[in-house]
Amino acid sequence: MVRTQEETRKIQFTGKSSYIVSLPKKWVEDIGLKPGDHVTVIRQGNSLLQIGPSKKHFAKSALEATVEVGTSDDVSVPIRKMIALYILGFNIINIRSKDGRLQTKQREAVKDAVRKVLMGSEITADSTDGITIQVLINIGELSVDAAFKRMLLIAKSMMKDAILALQESNGDLAKEVIKSDDEVDRFSFYIVRQLNIAIQNEHLLTDMGLVNPRDCLGYRSIVKSIERAADHAANIAEDVLEMEEPVGRDTVAKITTMSNFALEVLDDACLSLFKRDYTEGEMAIEKSKRIDDLERSVIKSASMLRNVNELYRIKFITENLRRIAEYASDIAEIVLNMTVEQTLRQSKA
Repeated sequence: MVRTQEETRKIQFTGKSSYIVSLPKKWVEDIGLKPGDHVTVIRQGNSLLQIGPSKKHFAKSALEATVEVGTSDDVSVPIRKMIALYILGFNIINIRSKDGRLQTKQREAVKDAVRKVLMGSEITADSTDGITIQVLINIGELSVDAAFKRMLLIAKSMMKDAILALQESNGDLAKEVIKSDDEVDRFSFYIVRQLNIAIQNEHLLTDMGLVNPRDCLGYRSIVKSIERAADHAANIAEDVLEMEEPVGRDTVAKITTMSNFALEVLDDACLSLFKRDYTEGEMAIEKSKRIDDLERSVIKSASMLRNVNELYRIKFITENLRRIAEYASDIAEIVLNMTVEQTLRQSKA
């Protein structure tokens, strides 16, 4: 955490209409500014002036890092480091071999991860001795809010399709649901990357669709909840693939009711986030508690099954649906934390 620093500088008068003040050299260098760069001066109220780098400075600045890979390193080693650097906000990531040549399986794994995981990234150089990845998407092109809504839409589609695959005993559709989980992960990594950039450069918050730095922590937790909800949808699809026989019509109907309810709670929780509505967040939390009754209804309907393995699989499906509703409740809980001060101010007014 950066400590608050303070220095006293003397204001000088120059020309006929301007005042100048010098800036500490170390501060300027730490931020990455140099002579000739532009800064933005903002007046806040009647007693405060804020000086910061211009938006153009961050648009053109590029962080670069190099990951060295040994011949005996597992393919997961460079991928983990590459993802970590991406999330930290690096724009150029070089994957280089310590021994002069990357293994074929290492190169293929890195290229596959770039396609599946790193949103807005392209491979700009690819040879036997190394790979260069560049993040081409700009901060303003896809806001955190817009990326989150797309991520949410994919996760909800996964939930609906997983239940549809169960209704139709459709293995192909179940496989598509499992593949979609990678797309949710891509949005998750992208959003976390943008949040990390916003925390370091507060004046970019508005461009990203955020209100204040504290929102970054809340959004990160919410994104994790959506990612987990998508994981549970993928789990349901995997259960569908492993089923030996179709589930009874009555049981499927009750599972569908439970799934629709979990989706409603998720919609309510996310709507409270988009509207910054404390009251709707509270209502979503209370509503989520009814998921337990629906789960018991499904288990009771399926308890007459002779195939014990199928009974356990249905229990796994209902558990996944319950967890989705619980993650929705977690999202609403975070909305309460993000909006409680605003609610108190409105109450006093």
